[in-house]
Amino acid sequence: MLFTKRFTYPFHKEQTGLSLVSTLWILTILSILATQLLYSIHIEQRTQRNFLDRAKYHYAAKAGFEWTLAVMQTDQTPFDSSGESWAEPIAGQVEDGVQLGNFLNYQVTVTDEASKVNINTADAGLISNLLAQVGASPDDAQTEELANTIVDGQPYRTVRDLARVAGMTSELLYGTQQMAAFTQGTTNTQGTSTSIAPDPSTALQSTSADAQPGLVDLATIYSLDASTDPDGEALVNVNTADAEQLTQIETQPSQGGGQPVFSQAEAESLIQQREFDGFSALIDVQAVSDELFNNIRNQITTEDSGGNQENQESEETNNPQQQGGDGQININTADVETLESLNGIDQGIAQRIVDHRDSQGLFQNIDAIKDVTMLTQQEFIGIVDKITLKDGETRNGLININTAPAEILALLPGMDHQKAQAIVTRREQDPPDDAPVLSFTEEEIKGNPFTNISQLSELEEIDFETFGEVVDWVTYRSHGYRIEANGVDGTGRVVSTCIGIIDRTGDQVIVQYWRQD
Repeated sequence: MLFTKRFTYPFHKEQTGLSLVSTLWILTILSILATQLLYSIHIEQRTQRNFLDRAKYHYAAKAGFEWTLAVMQTDQTPFDSSGESWAEPIAGQVEDGVQLGNFLNYQVTVTDEASKVNINTADAGLISNLLAQVGASPDDAQTEELANTIVDGQPYRTVRDLARVAGMTSELLYGTQQMAAFTQGTTNTQGTSTSIAPDPSTALQSTSADAQPGLVDLATIYSLDASTDPDGEALVNVNTADAEQLTQIETQPSQGGGQPVFSQAEAESLIQQREFDGFSALIDVQAVSDELFNNIRNQITTEDSGGNQENQESEETNNPQQQGGDGQININTADVETLESLNGIDQGIAQRIVDHRDSQGLFQNIDAIKDVTMLTQQEFIGIVDKITLKDGETRNGLININTAPAEILALLPGMDHQKAQAIVTRREQDPPDDAPVLSFTEEEIKGNPFTNISQLSELEEIDFETFGEVVDWVTYRSHGYRIEANGVDGTGRVVSTCIGIIDRTGDQVIVQYWRQD
């Protein structure tokens, strides 16, 4: 027994040591597993909280979007300007559906898409000016070539589609500020770094003073306007209207409105000459069309008796038969009533012939009667808000003179920075004391917005030539807007964003584009 006890004691001591070591290892492993489990639970809880926050603030952003839709739908002004309430940032709250008594914040900004250049309707000249604005060399042949290539690729589904145009660069498309954000990446709501494509709808105002804007800042595909006049009546398409419709066109009240511009004979003469590409072509429309002239040429003269050498020479090319003699009407002396006796000439055309003769001098030959124009400058200015050159309930691509920045207005045909700044100054200044009060809504309208296009001619800097060039490209209102609604937490951090492009030309607002982040 003594022998046995002597050799058993060390054996049990060794077993005890091994058990202790094993126990420590097991405790260590269990501790590690417990730590990992707790970390996983923490991560899962944080993920759930983040998911819940994103869900809650998404609905906060959506609530802000829907609220703004209602605001835009109830806007009753016949113009759209930066002085209206919708142009100011909107802030609000919605009740937290999870935590009682808590409220979620949202912030909304609205951008008029008609304050940008529409790349689906702009011509090569305007695109070239736009490329120069974003950093391209205006005198470089490659800039002109790129502009032509962009026009050839119309229409585009998004502004970012320009990235596929040969010769387009990232700097021109996204600008220096957004390219820096694209290269460096952004931080999402989970705190991880992500690299995202620049937002094509970022407004021009968002770029800093030392950053070069890109096409995504200055261009759009969503600008549109209703094809109606300031009174809400459908515009008359002078390229397709019949004579009766043309005779119903009246000038704006501010331009001596209330009287028809075209007489029956004038309307018929205009129809014989139309297929107008731009409004400015109307300035040179003949009161006596070529067809009408051929019908009356044998009935008119510039002398009291026929056979004068000057009259014969003017007619030899087109009519070898010598004209003149008794019975012909002298267009240099005839009064309105006498001219009305000519076939196809009514009081409207007759009066224009007499007015031209009185202001420009006697006609040198009968062909000179075709120099008599259909419209005076004041009449042209007065009807631009009443007419169109294309069919359709909407007009795409017009730039709103009430919201577009001077940098965009200066790009338009006939414009420069001085003229563009004159437009901005006029719309932002207080209206004159004798101006009619704009009381379309209960909201106060800031500044002195344009209520029609003809008012552009009232600016000293906008002469008639400039007016004729720019009138094809501008409007005083808009029906396409970009709404960006953000759900914002208590620290001011944007948790969720909803972006939509709306069309409000009809009775119901239509969301043309939607994205949520």
